[in-house]
Amino acid sequence: MCITGSTPWLLALAMSSTFAVAATDAQVAQRKDVTLATANNLANAALSACHAQGRTGVVAVVDRGGNLVALQRDDNVGPHNTLAAQRKAYTALSTKTPTRLLAERARSTADAENLNTVSELLLLGGGVPLLFEGEVIGALGVAGAGGAAFDEGCALAAIAKILPTTH
Repeated sequence: MCITGSTPWLLALAMSSTFAVAATDAQVAQRKDVTLATANNLANAALSACHAQGRTGVVAVVDRGGNLVALQRDDNVGPHNTLAAQRKAYTALSTKTPTRLLAERARSTADAENLNTVSELLLLGGGVPLLFEGEVIGALGVAGAGGAAFDEGCALAAIAKILPTTH
């Protein structure tokens, strides 16, 4: 577009558009996040950890925004466990707390007992936040491995294998 001889408002518009882009670029946040490759590696490692104990399960990995990135489900696992794994991952992400610890707090602390009324949260062990350089970048949820302790154990084993120095 040629602005020579144009009206002053057109010149102002052209200049402000250039400035707005430059200002916006400087204000864009740079954040670490879970990649698809990392999510798949975590899911594989979690199921491998469950299988090493003779157990099956469902694994869900969410990114820092709570979006489902990866989901793997063993054969013959109850269908409710798929949603449970997703909700455990989401709960761990949104609270930045392992779901086992959150469940314990809800049982033992009057201020935390109302967490059970938040429908998006699932206060069962098996959800673990994923940390990178001290920042929560996503979460891993495991369900259907035979109880909260087993679910959490599979999740922690996967994190130790795939993200060992970041946790």
